Formats: sequence, C-alpha cells, structure tokens
Amino acid sequence: MAATKTTLKTIGSYAAIGDSFTEGVGDPGPGGTFLGWADRLAVLLADRREENEFRYANLAVRGRLLDQVVAEQVPRAKELAPDLVSFCAGGNDIIRPGSDPDDAAERFEAAVADLTGAVGQVMITTGFDTRGVPVLKHLRGKIATYNAHVRAIADRYDCPVLDLWSLKSVQDRRAWDDDRLHLSPEGHTRVALRAAQVLGLEVPADPDQPWPPQQPRGSVDVTRDNIQWAREYLVPWIGRRLRGESSGDHVEAKRPDLLPL
Repeated sequence: MAATKTTLKTIGSYAAIGDSFTEGVGDPGPGGTFLGWADRLAVLLADRREENEFRYANLAVRGRLLDQVVAEQVPRAKELAPDLVSFCAGGNDIIRPGSDPDDAAERFEAAVADLTGAVGQVMITTGFDTRGVPVLKHLRGKIATYNAHVRAIADRYDCPVLDLWSLKSVQDRRAWDDDRLHLSPEGHTRVALRAAQVLGLEVPADPDQPWPPQQPRGSVDVTRDNIQWAREYLVPWIGRRLRGESSGDHVEAKRPDLLPL
C-alpha cells in the first residue's frame, strides 16, 4: 500500500541513506564518529517537536556504490518506514572510469520508486558542481547529466530536491575538508540549512551567506598545497580504487535504528 503524503507538520521520524557525504565524513563528532549534514538536519527537525518525540536513523556508510546502498540500506529504510528518507547515492559510481550516468540514473529511479511506496516522503539529492575541484572538475559533464536525471526522477515521483549544484557557498574551498572530497563542518552545516529550507523550515542562517573575505594566495602557495594534497589524499585514493578497496570496508551504519534525539 502506498504511503500517505508527508508534510512538514507530520515529520516525526527521519532516516538518511547514502555514502560518506550522508554519513558525515569531514565533520568530526564524539567518539571518533562523524556528524554531518543529515545529523544536523535531524536536529533542526527535532527542535520543532516535543522532547523525545522525534526519531532519527542514519544508515549511510562511506564508500558505498549505488547498488550497495540499494541492497543494504533501502530495505532497512523501508522496514523502518519513517516519515522522511533522504536518498543520496550514485556519486561514487559517476566518478569511476567508464561509468554511465544514464545507467546509474535508471537504477537510482528504480530505488526511488521502491522507497516512495513504503515511506512518507523521499528527498533526493543532486551532485555538487565540481568546476573548482582538482581531478573531479573533468567529470563535471557526467555529474551534470546525472543531476538532470535526478531532477526528472524527482518530478515523476513528487520528491523534494536538495540541489547541491546550485548551492554556491559550497564552491568555496573553506566548505571542504583537507581531502577536498568531503565537506568541512561548515560545509555540512550549510547543506543542512539548505535541506531544511527545501522541506519548508525557517532556518537560523542563510546557507548561501557569503564567506568572510580572505587574503589572496600566491601561485607558489597554491602549487605547494596541491602537491601536498596529491601526496596525502589523491594517491592513496587512486591506490584503493586500483586494489578494489573501499574506505567503507568493515564500517557499519552509525545509527541503524530510529532513536529519539
């Protein structure tokens, strides 16, 4: 039986599914865990309800490909049957050599169709604009193609869209962690605020608020930082891909049940 339509007033539970972005990598939390935009969104939603009335689960695991998210997390999200599910997946597929955004979008849509029949509301997420990101800027066209599919899927299934491509504030280097692949705490905060806006919440700050002015950096400093980044992050990342390893190997969901905040 199809789930009834969820409105902001009826969101009393939320489950997040996806990869490192939704797990919150880059936004350190207590005990070696991560916070991230989904956790921060859950707090904003919980603040609208009485204490212990709101429940939240985060099933996302770093490194997961789309098919892994669908196989491991979608069934659990359906079992939990929350009022809201955020679904962001496919980014790790798109950045792999030889990947096909059209094919990934077909598999993504099948999962959205499955979810929308079992939960209250599904919010889906586009990819970031990678124009200023080393290496990933060359994949901008593939990411844009996948985003166009995601928006069309959202229209077909009446899903709200967390559009990260249009969030200009996260194109600032300060929105990103040292690895340049994951958001910084401030970047995650801005995404959480935009997600809250998409759902109709009044937010305490503008997610696209300009960053404070910064002193311009010389080309020598920029080059030195790029070399250091390649040595510390890019080379190990490529090595894991070549060995068929994932940063999420042996990692489990940090919050697998709907628990009160």
